[in-house]
Amino acid sequence: MICSSSMAAEGEIDDLPKNEANYTALTPLWFVDRAALVHPQRISVVHGSLQFTWLQTYQRCRRMASALSKNSVGVGSTVAVIAPNVPAIYEAHFGVPMAGAVLNCVNIRLNAPTIAFLLGHSSAAVVMVDQEFFTLVEKALKIIAEKSKNNFKSPLMIVIGDKSCNAAELKYALDKGAIEYEKFLETGDPDFAWKPPKDEWQSIALGYTSGTTSSPKGVVLSHRGAYLIALSDALIWGMNEGAVYLWTLPMFHCNGWGYPWTLAALCGTNICLRQVSAKAVYSAIAEQGVTHFCAAPVVLNTIINAPKEHTILPLPRVVNVNTAGAAPPPSVLFEMSKRGFRVTHTYGLSETYGPSTVCAWKPEWASLSPEKQAQLNSRQGVRYIGLEGLDVVNQKTMQPVPADGTTLGEIVLRGNLVMKGYLKNPKANQESFENGWFHSGDLGVKHPDGYIEVKDRAKDVIISGGENISSLEVESIIYHHPAVLEVSVVARPDEQWGESPCAFVTLKREVDGSDEQRLAEDIIKFSKSKMPAYWVPKSVVFGPLPKTATGKIQKNLLRAKAKEMGPVKKKSKL
Repeated sequence: MICSSSMAAEGEIDDLPKNEANYTALTPLWFVDRAALVHPQRISVVHGSLQFTWLQTYQRCRRMASALSKNSVGVGSTVAVIAPNVPAIYEAHFGVPMAGAVLNCVNIRLNAPTIAFLLGHSSAAVVMVDQEFFTLVEKALKIIAEKSKNNFKSPLMIVIGDKSCNAAELKYALDKGAIEYEKFLETGDPDFAWKPPKDEWQSIALGYTSGTTSSPKGVVLSHRGAYLIALSDALIWGMNEGAVYLWTLPMFHCNGWGYPWTLAALCGTNICLRQVSAKAVYSAIAEQGVTHFCAAPVVLNTIINAPKEHTILPLPRVVNVNTAGAAPPPSVLFEMSKRGFRVTHTYGLSETYGPSTVCAWKPEWASLSPEKQAQLNSRQGVRYIGLEGLDVVNQKTMQPVPADGTTLGEIVLRGNLVMKGYLKNPKANQESFENGWFHSGDLGVKHPDGYIEVKDRAKDVIISGGENISSLEVESIIYHHPAVLEVSVVARPDEQWGESPCAFVTLKREVDGSDEQRLAEDIIKFSKSKMPAYWVPKSVVFGPLPKTATGKIQKNLLRAKAKEMGPVKKKSKL
């Protein structure tokens, strides 16, 4: 028998309400406030010869919020930023939401019609644009104006000047009526009393998927999710207070995977990189004390294949690298490790605040061969600390697949690192959140140790003679060929098998590519010795690979090219 007093105590223990003293909405905005308090004179942001301290960065963010508020930009407004990795885009990660508005960082490599779609879809009230991309935005706004006839209201245009760029670009923008970014900040109050969101579910950022198959989808993120990704980022990577972080990853890609907020939480230093090259990366490591950077595997490939005069080796310290955006070939991980980079492999999507799973390193792997370590580390791993659910499921039954490393299923995720949803797209929301999980569209397996591994995007699987072929697995083998710098494998129509693998290859710079027939035969011969016969590419095409601004190879363009080539004829060798 339970006495009434203990039952009363049970009720009382949960009958303690939230109040202003014990509850506040989670938001990463407090991180910059704290950084300015703890390390006011520590360098926060470096861009060439330009440097700011944490106190200055905080004041500049408050000025931005104040200036935006004076222009009636607040809750419900969207501010688009179209810029490479310069201080302004970093400051916007705090200044825009401090005004209550939503930040939309736009990919600088998009064309004018796509940018027009994004600015129209998001109803951007303000556009902050780097001087180099002003004319691109001008074209985009012209497209919107022509479509909307008399209903078009031009957004407030702010141009971000950069002394390392052509002064004529800035003059042109100012002559067209744009406000110069620094002048705009001067109109704001450095002591502006910004207000945190009342509700942590309030939107902090909007980002668009690459939209290779249809119009891009607007991914909406919350203050709560941004707070949790920022802290998860630091914890899974073992980042220390005061880390020196190199911005190789564009901040317009999934809000730089949450690291703008992480760096403020750690009172670290942001080294901006307007243009990424192997030489610039090695120089920053040698001269600016870089300890961490993020990059897609194609950037890692550039680093390991850089000409000797662009490298500075051995590294002055262990440099931590977080890679995601595509599955890294084990050969690339192995070569990075050989040069002294410690690579952490993560995986995620725009819809999960960027990477949200990590191939967590296990001490027992240290005794294995470097090749085996690279193989284990090329898997996508386990969920982030801030993510509550990750599984590989049968697409028809939604039941988890066995942890046997071979049974294919869809990777699904759930928890606080999943987006709020797609902007103005209820149908896509219904489909992506079906059965209480976010559906990634990626196919993978679960290994006996519980680590997941992506095998392919559902649309990238090659079906040859009824057999599924993982393009990623074929690529990871071809990467071992000594002449291959980059490879992407897609389906090409095949008269006999329906589809067969077609390899698009970029050769290393020192390789003589004049005899393409011989090289193609050599790659096919190499493939035959390393993989099942039906996996072997029946055609090899040489040349540069098309990529997105974030370094992802655009397989949709390669698939279209393979289709244009026509079907592989029966018994054809090439």
